[in-house]
Amino acid sequence: MAKPLTDGERRKQISVRGLAGLGDVAEVRKSFNRHLHFTLVKDRNVATRRDYYLALAHTVRDHLVGRWIRTQQHYYERDPKVRRRRGGGCPGVGRFPPCTVCTLGSALSPGLSPRDPPVAAALQVEEADDWLRYGNPWEKARPEYTLPVHFYGRVEHSAEGVRWLDTQVVLAMPYDTPVPGYKNDTVNTMRLWSAKAPNDFKLHDFNVGGYIEAVLDRNLAENISRVLYPNDNFFEGKELRLKQEYFVVAATLQDVIRRFKSAKFGCRDPVRTSFDTFPDKVAIQLNDTHPALAIPELMRILVDVEKVDWDKAWDITKKTCAYTNHTVLPEALERWPVSMFEKLLPRHLEIIYAINQRHLDHVAALFPGDVDRLRRMSVIEEGDCKRINMAHLCVIGSHAVNGVARIHSEIVKHSVFKDFYELEPEKFQNKTNGITPRRWLLLCNPGLADTIMERIGEGFLTDLSQLRKLLPLVNDEALIRDVAQVKQENKVKFSAFLEKEYGVKVNPASMFDVHVKRIHEYKRQLLNCLHVVTLYNRIKKDPGQAFVPRTVMIGGKAAPGYHMAKMIIKLVTSIGDIVNHDPVVGGRLKVIFLENYRVSLAEKVIPAADLSQQISTAGTEASGTGNMKFMLNGALTIGTMDGANVEMAEEAGAENLFIFGLRVEDVEALDRKGCVYNAREYYERLPELRQAVDQISNGFFSPRKPDCFKDLVDMLLNHDRFKVFADYEAYVACQARVDQLYQDPKEWTKKVIRNIACSGKFSSDRTITEYARDIWGVEPSAQQAQAPSLPRD
Repeated sequence: MAKPLTDGERRKQISVRGLAGLGDVAEVRKSFNRHLHFTLVKDRNVATRRDYYLALAHTVRDHLVGRWIRTQQHYYERDPKVRRRRGGGCPGVGRFPPCTVCTLGSALSPGLSPRDPPVAAALQVEEADDWLRYGNPWEKARPEYTLPVHFYGRVEHSAEGVRWLDTQVVLAMPYDTPVPGYKNDTVNTMRLWSAKAPNDFKLHDFNVGGYIEAVLDRNLAENISRVLYPNDNFFEGKELRLKQEYFVVAATLQDVIRRFKSAKFGCRDPVRTSFDTFPDKVAIQLNDTHPALAIPELMRILVDVEKVDWDKAWDITKKTCAYTNHTVLPEALERWPVSMFEKLLPRHLEIIYAINQRHLDHVAALFPGDVDRLRRMSVIEEGDCKRINMAHLCVIGSHAVNGVARIHSEIVKHSVFKDFYELEPEKFQNKTNGITPRRWLLLCNPGLADTIMERIGEGFLTDLSQLRKLLPLVNDEALIRDVAQVKQENKVKFSAFLEKEYGVKVNPASMFDVHVKRIHEYKRQLLNCLHVVTLYNRIKKDPGQAFVPRTVMIGGKAAPGYHMAKMIIKLVTSIGDIVNHDPVVGGRLKVIFLENYRVSLAEKVIPAADLSQQISTAGTEASGTGNMKFMLNGALTIGTMDGANVEMAEEAGAENLFIFGLRVEDVEALDRKGCVYNAREYYERLPELRQAVDQISNGFFSPRKPDCFKDLVDMLLNHDRFKVFADYEAYVACQARVDQLYQDPKEWTKKVIRNIACSGKFSSDRTITEYARDIWGVEPSAQQAQAPSLPRD
């Protein structure tokens, strides 16, 4: 619970100078006090920091509302094409807090927050994140637009058509959040949905005394948006997960169609009765397979409800939908049991079967007699447990399919969806991911942003390609000095944060070696651990030798059910326990696990990082965006030729990154039949690797439980799909090159400046422009809605 402010804190004036752009400072202060008193019913004697935040948030929202309404008026009156980008790695079901809201206006965040433990516990513990306990000042509930979503029931076919009957209804209530543009009057809407039980839900049971049963049933309905299944890179076929995915798809599509039918802002009366122009006005981007149900749901609405002919409905659906693939790992692809669909969504199962039959008929006509091809391309996977391959459904039902980095898109075409690419090569394309420079430079690293603005102006904030203007200044002594100074200031600030939050004192002059991302075997935090142990052993072997001081920081969350990932966290903290308390090592090496890694922590560590670790096995990382954030903020990259690393190396020059290890073709060669990856060969041949593995295996880092890491070592030696040992030697040698360059601060900073100057390609503005032009069929416009202070046209 937040505590009231002390007298000293209360006497401090809250600065609103930074909000001057909202209007007159005195007016802002007046609005702030009004909300503190009348919205929160508090005065300064009892107000807490949270109260002050809420009052300020309401004040800012007040200034957005006029622009928000004008933007919606503009959209309804001009009737432009709109897009619904569903999902985001995990679908935005329920009212979950946005991790980042950029030009996409999309949200990604789990409702169950894995919270990493203190070192003493060393195991990740998940805690519920009750983020709505104190309300959300930014959102506006829209109960008048509540929509029904149906589950279960039965299907009835008749001469009049198909009806889905005897369903269980859950209500979807929308909550709108404003998403303002940067320095313009456009404010878009992010709509989230909350599950509500119907008012008449088991009312009879309640009236006759079955209070508990009635309340429990109501809670079951509302559980749909209460906790998001923490699906990471492992697919879990849980019924609640499928319910969540359909819930957000069904609510969103009903909302899209209502808007399509309406012509004027605020009008609920249907105007359009023909769906011929639907793909001209609506674009639905399926962000991974989680919203794949949009395809059969749109078909159901068009065919069953709107009475559109099947072939015409299918043409509309394909022209409307497009699919972005985000992973090549087979275990991450959704494959739902047919039996679950049959019970939960019986009409959708019929539609999927019909889609699949027409698809297979088409394939059979083109490749007569190729039964194996039909099996590979079917949406329905036969076997003991029939399953629906949602990725295949997405490819079949979309007019465009894209990967999120060039190398990833090539793998999508020639491996993951090879048969589909041979069938329809024209629909496959690439859209390399991007990041927003407003958050990931201007907001989180104002010192660096100011340094850049002094040289080239501020145009790069909306056109990141302008950073190339820094290239002629790579050797400029003043710029080299200023960039190095900003980095050191960020490191000092983050060192103080580490000491306060983690109780670990680090040397700000040491190299900040940072590896932050989801904990997963393919991201190879284990390779980093092996290098740390190797450095430790070298220091212990020859304490008198000069070593480049390093502070190694590893952070990230493991999926709650992912045992191996949790053991990796345990290993990092265990290594840190030994290394950080060894007097021989002193300040030359520190190992810190960044607990509860999240956006707000990323905004602190990324500007302070010297070295960015992007070391996934080649061919496994779709793109990565952390790599781009570090590049933009002046960290040098050590990495494999994987994901967006490939394009980063092309932009900045491979000589300005630390590239090592197997390429995709090398990994494929090791995977070919008859050429099996043999981890023990590397273990026997490389003494430093063997020593490190043995120490992990024999309990050196877990003296109280010597066999603690038995599963990890067994995996590394006997069934490591991600070939950690194969890249160990090259990785350690590459790290030696890092040490060598770090000892020459001037040359290091020159490479930093070159990386920053060449990071312009990786703006989300460029990414969204490409989606708009190449997939959604809309041309970006500089036209703005009128400012709310002006009279309407």
